[in-house]
Amino acid sequence: MSIAIIVSRFHEDITELLLKGAIERLIELGIDDKDLQIARVPGAVELPLAAQQFAKHEDCLAIICLGAVIRGETDHYDYVCQQVSNGCQRVSLDFDIPVIFGVLTTDNKEQALARAGGTHGHQGHYAAEAALEMIALMKHHEDCACEV
Repeated sequence: MSIAIIVSRFHEDITELLLKGAIERLIELGIDDKDLQIARVPGAVELPLAAQQFAKHEDCLAIICLGAVIRGETDHYDYVCQQVSNGCQRVSLDFDIPVIFGVLTTDNKEQALARAGGTHGHQGHYAAEAALEMIALMKHHEDCACEV
């Protein structure tokens, strides 16, 4: 069983920092790097479809989606943020697998960098930690046959 990490190439300078941080944190927490599947997609909008493909065709314990959506001068930002967050949630609920939303949604590049290992923490680390916490929660419910 593996953990999939899907990363957007758009704003690659930021998303590669998120990816590096997620991988580092997963390894720190005891995950073998051979158990990680990394996939790259063109932009944040493509994250949910790639997550769906992993959920359908791979034996993943969790899927981490990493990206950066930075506000511009048009309404495009709002549409992208909504599509990506709704899509990731839909995959998670449809396939009963944790899909971690590690997508930065910021007003500018400086805010994104601050959240990719800068002064406001590391969203890559947080996404990795959330994935492991959700894997443990899902395993607990399987092991105890809890009724939900």
